[in-house]
Amino acid sequence: MSAGSIGISAPVATASPRIFNPWLVALAVVIPTFMEILDTTIANVALRYIAGGLSAAVTDSEWVITSYLAANATILPISGWISARIGRRNYFLISIAMFTVSSVLCGMATSLGQLILFRVMQGLAGGGLQPSSQGILLDTFPPEKQGAAQSIFSIAGLLAPVVGPTLGGWITDEYSWRWIFLINLPVGILALFLCWLTVRDPEYLRNERTELRKHPLNFDSIGLGLLVLTVACWEIILSKGQEWDWFSDAFGRIQILATLFVLGGAGLFFWEMRHPNPIVNFRPLRDRNLAISCLIISCSYGVLYGSSTQLPAMLESLFGYDAFHSGLVMSPAGFFTILAIIVVGALLGRGFDARWLICTGLLIIAAGNFWMSQLNLNMSPGQIVWPRVVMVAGLGFVFAPINVAAYLYIPRSLRGAAIGLMSLLRNEGGSVGTSMGQTISERREIFHALRLNENLDPLNPAVNSYLTQTQPGFLQQTGDPAGAQQMAWQCLENLREQQSSALAYFDCFLIFAAVSVALAFLVLLMKRSVAEKGAHVAAE
Repeated sequence: MSAGSIGISAPVATASPRIFNPWLVALAVVIPTFMEILDTTIANVALRYIAGGLSAAVTDSEWVITSYLAANATILPISGWISARIGRRNYFLISIAMFTVSSVLCGMATSLGQLILFRVMQGLAGGGLQPSSQGILLDTFPPEKQGAAQSIFSIAGLLAPVVGPTLGGWITDEYSWRWIFLINLPVGILALFLCWLTVRDPEYLRNERTELRKHPLNFDSIGLGLLVLTVACWEIILSKGQEWDWFSDAFGRIQILATLFVLGGAGLFFWEMRHPNPIVNFRPLRDRNLAISCLIISCSYGVLYGSSTQLPAMLESLFGYDAFHSGLVMSPAGFFTILAIIVVGALLGRGFDARWLICTGLLIIAAGNFWMSQLNLNMSPGQIVWPRVVMVAGLGFVFAPINVAAYLYIPRSLRGAAIGLMSLLRNEGGSVGTSMGQTISERREIFHALRLNENLDPLNPAVNSYLTQTQPGFLQQTGDPAGAQQMAWQCLENLREQQSSALAYFDCFLIFAAVSVALAFLVLLMKRSVAEKGAHVAAE
């Protein structure tokens, strides 16, 4: 029998656990969540340093990211199942301890193989942190304060991806890539102590666990196998798709992986929907609000991660920024995100309908990306900061309300499964956005290069005018007419490459803007989402 189908018997007479201030509990559980989300982005900027330090190829070092994401995605949807059987508090504390230990092992790795193994351990441990912390917040705060609770979670969920590249670049440049992992040790110890002190399982979870122990385990090994197959294929496709030329792969690797992904995903869904005790419970997706919220948050995180990888890539390749300074340009958005989250939390606390906040946030995201797409190669750092601020502030308007709307009509018995599914789709949306951003920029760069080449010939008056103005300067420096002409043409070719690259990046931002506008229309399909309406669900 599944956790969601077991009836809860009369409360068992147990000693009442000590109750801490909800805000203290929130602070304790947000620290490990921030640490885990930070680790999904902080290593990205250090890949070439990791490759050099471990004497490996840069393309091979990408498995450091892929292995973590695959392990993390495998554990997220089954976190509710694990929590129900060993206790959410126990699972949360075990996850924090394992994540801290594996982080230290990553920092001490002496080969790429060891680092990948320890990253798998880190991903498996980290997969339990987001769902557990969000479930704790949902149970700690009353329904009318869910907006404030989700605002706290939003700070970790949005601020970590924003500051991750900046922090990772600074640590790598000033110290060593190993410290991006070793820095988790003091944070993990602090988080473990605070959570051990403040976090307790609510009575309904203790009763549910007691009921589950009366029944045989009936472990869903087939479901777990199908889940691992599906997630592994998906993450490898996203990570290596562009490198292997997607479905034009001459060795058929992408084609095979895509076939296994489709078969594994379909088999997983049909098997789990019929299994009496599924390890991945898809039944919460029957709720319209949750299903739409999963789609919106997945695509929104795709936009966030896609723009967060394309913008520093553009600054470093076209403007000569290093990782740290490109991160500095992106960092001010974090401050305004916190302001947006505070405003949203106040509005939700006053009974504002979450749907309209979500719609407003998506349109703000679209405006920020559209603004970014209208820039050019003459832009200054200040002109880059503000579109980024607008875009990330829009996500601040989306994140907390969508978590309120998603779980508002979900019964407590299915809450763990719902949180795991939404966390999985949120993370996978980030992976898709990163991969698609890279693919779009590379393909559009080829397109724009071909279009620009159509007009680069001696018969074009604009080309002749440029060469006439540029060639005398080179001739004065070299005294060689033929060399001066060749240098003028090379200078024109460099400008063409820069322009085609810039246009490709701007196309990415324009596509992200279009996706955000499309998502805003999905909000109209959601049910009314006011925090007080969750009171009847919380009582179940």
